[in-house]
Amino acid sequence: MPALNIDFSEEELAELRATAHERGVTLKGLVREAVTGDLDRHRALARMTDVLDTFVRENAAAFDEAFPEDAPTAEHRRRRGAA
Repeated sequence: MPALNIDFSEEELAELRATAHERGVTLKGLVREAVTGDLDRHRALARMTDVLDTFVRENAAAFDEAFPEDAPTAEHRRRRGAA
């Protein structure tokens, strides 16, 4: 399996070791969990952004009709590149 060396300050490494000990995991396991967890959150956020973007595009006209006082102006739509 490929590996990666990461440099930490003495203080960071001491904190990581203490946290790993508290959680009953290895230092390697703690760091791997943190990195893969961050990647998972990033993928989930990207998927949610796509879902929300699609929802907004598909429902913009209905919202503008229901709340005309809050609808964007034609100039605002042009700047955003909307049709």
